Amino acid sequence: MIEHFFQCPYCFEEISMLLDPSVSRQEYIEDCEVCCNPIQINLELEENEIVYIEANSIEQ
Repeated sequence: MIEHFFQCPYCFEEISMLLDPSVSRQEYIEDCEVCCNPIQINLELEENEIVYIEANSIEQ
């Protein structure tokens, strides 16, 4: 697992997520550990390195 830190698009707090490098392209929803709002994660990895990550708010 790879730990990655980024800013929540809702509360702007720095949060971390554990990313699974065994899947090269991923898209999923995970809740912010601070404000509990859902975050859309789009992720691409190559050779256990993050080449692209995007964390967006979900319109509710």
